[in-house]
Amino acid sequence: MSEQPDPMSLRASDADRERVAQVLHKAMSEGRLTVSELDERLAGLYQSKTFGDLVPFTRDLPDVQTPMPAAPAVTQPGQYAPSIGGLVTSSTSVAIMSQSVRSGQWVVPASYTASAFWGEVKLDLRDATFEAAECTITATAVMAAIKIIVPPELTVRIDGFGFMGEFERAADGPGVPGSPVLRITGLALMGAVEVRRKPRKSDRRQLPN
Repeated sequence: MSEQPDPMSLRASDADRERVAQVLHKAMSEGRLTVSELDERLAGLYQSKTFGDLVPFTRDLPDVQTPMPAAPAVTQPGQYAPSIGGLVTSSTSVAIMSQSVRSGQWVVPASYTASAFWGEVKLDLRDATFEAAECTITATAVMAAIKIIVPPELTVRIDGFGFMGEFERAADGPGVPGSPVLRITGLALMGAVEVRRKPRKSDRRQLPN
């Protein structure tokens, strides 16, 4: 059997370095770093090559997760735990008398807000990665619908509330070992929040006829 490489020795991408840079800029705005310290760390950061090289730049900052490569963890043949890591580009979906769709490859942030009023929000997480080991989607549907599709391997915790509407809990349950945790909370007011587990399209192609 071939030896698995140390994750911290793997090459970091520009997106990984930019993620750490955002943490450093935030630390400076909070007064944890001076402007000169920020400049010094950024200069070293953009010369870093591996995930291990990224760690020292945020080691002395509170509540910062160590950057890790976003590689899926294989648990059984054909079964994967959704991966953790990546650069977040959006944290909100809004549909007002319209439709908002998020699908394909994207990064679910630690905190995501989905709001629909007389419209529909659809979030497909089957090809998504997750910024953190635990992420939360706050879904608010007012006379509207929010549909969330998750892969079968994901751990899902649902505690939303329906008032003259429905907040489905059928997808609530554990995923495979090593899976991130997705918490879905919020309110369905005269509307519906629907959470369904569905296989990826690539997984369906592998099923026998």
